[in-house]
Amino acid sequence: MADSTAVKPKPDYRTRSRVRLPLRLLVIGYLFFLVIWPVSLVVKETFAEGLAPVIAALQQPEVIFAFQLTLSVAFWAVLINTIFGVGISLLLVRYTFPGRQALSALIDLPLSVSPIVVGLALLLVYSSNGWLGSTLESFGVQIIYAPAGIIMATAFVSLPLVIREIVPVLHEIGTDQEQAARSLGASSVQTFARITLPAIRWALLYGVVLSLARSLGEFGAVKVVSGGVAMRTQTATLLVEERYQQFGTENTITAYTASFILASIAVLALIVVTSLRPKEEL
Repeated sequence: MADSTAVKPKPDYRTRSRVRLPLRLLVIGYLFFLVIWPVSLVVKETFAEGLAPVIAALQQPEVIFAFQLTLSVAFWAVLINTIFGVGISLLLVRYTFPGRQALSALIDLPLSVSPIVVGLALLLVYSSNGWLGSTLESFGVQIIYAPAGIIMATAFVSLPLVIREIVPVLHEIGTDQEQAARSLGASSVQTFARITLPAIRWALLYGVVLSLARSLGEFGAVKVVSGGVAMRTQTATLLVEERYQQFGTENTITAYTASFILASIAVLALIVVTSLRPKEEL
């Protein structure tokens, strides 16, 4: 038998360091050319003519309306995703039922299907010639080419971001504390408010921020269901596309300005959440 007391070879830290440095450089280079450089060019082009054209672009009625609509759509989409995201997460983790695996797979569908396909599917169902569109319009409810359709499309594509943040945390915390609370007479609402919600609060918040960033930047599905009519159904992303395709320095600066504002809001939200999250949860 081999001597169990034999000295084990020490790990070669110098070899690891030689491999680690090229990997770091590769990752930094990848991020630089894929993210940092393109975003920095947007910032550069936004302020290429100075601050005055940017301020003038932000004062245009079409730009103001586009951002108001975008923020309104993002708010309602995030609210819907928060309510249903928490409910679906609890359903997937805390309960066993037929079709549970199928439901879990369907949740990832918006991440794997093109947003254009999502918009087309909504169009086939809720347009005036769709399965439900004519019936809804007879009651005075318009979905397609209206804010309601934009909200539905945005909520659809961003729903998994909340659920996929909460589900792992629910698995991690288990059910011991919840069962103890119920054994002491707490209702389901009290158990959720005092035990479950505090345990998942950071995952929920991070999922909400990711959903917000996704909602602000959604383009494909929104373009199909909205029509992109200025001062009616044109969101900020659709405004960027329209102005960038038009001629003239003013239109180009407006497109860059709207892009810069959208990116800044998303980055700022991520920075705030990351800075507020406790260090032990990072």
